Amino acid sequence: MAWLKPFNPPITDWRGKSVWVIGASSGIGRATAAALHARGARVTVSARNAQALHDFVAEHPGSAALPLDSTDAQAMHQCVRSLLELGLPDCVLYCAGHYRAMRAHALDVPEMLRHLQVNYQGALYLLDALLPALRQRGSSHLAFVSSVAGYRGLPNSLAYGPTKAALTNLAETLYLDLQADGIGVSVINPGFVDTPATAGNTFRMPGLITSAQAAQAILDGWASGKFEIHFPKRFTVWMKALRSMPNRWYFFLVRKTVL
Repeated sequence: MAWLKPFNPPITDWRGKSVWVIGASSGIGRATAAALHARGARVTVSARNAQALHDFVAEHPGSAALPLDSTDAQAMHQCVRSLLELGLPDCVLYCAGHYRAMRAHALDVPEMLRHLQVNYQGALYLLDALLPALRQRGSSHLAFVSSVAGYRGLPNSLAYGPTKAALTNLAETLYLDLQADGIGVSVINPGFVDTPATAGNTFRMPGLITSAQAAQAILDGWASGKFEIHFPKRFTVWMKALRSMPNRWYFFLVRKTVL
């Protein structure tokens, strides 16, 4: 039956495939790039931290580095032009991310806009620069690292959560628009992962996993042809349940357990 088929063509063999990971200097992006390299992919890593990229290349022979500030539209277009000289990528992972805990009593608009630029606007610049070439070829896979924080409003997530909600919605719409063009789309919604971004959290992080575990979950999701890849399940299934909970129950439960 058609509705039981994978959302995307499963990717199980990475040998010789070209993958571009944006946001690969640390955390989930770096771990996923390393996991792909170990499976034989030709990995290109991008981030603002050029030294971290060069360190990655030194540790993973055959990979390449393209330093990039994803919030700079001109730099994104230049980076894509350089990438296309080597050929169109088979998979692109947008993992650039910015997170600072924020509550309404300490509203910081410039910081909120920084979240918007890194977490969402950079993905738009990527699409603007790369999508025409991908559509012309009629194949590839686009993946976006969002977050379960985008499911519903959460304490400390005033700046972060709305950008991830926007990114998830973007991925859903792209999937509908690009499936006929032969381009796969997936959205990755992690729970708590031990990264530099979460290192400053002072609250308990249920289901905390390592970046390597997150990378494995992502590759497993691609191998299954999933649209949404969420992990760890022992935490994210509860977050998904909250997503469909009536507002009155949801607000009561969050106030009771978190605030």
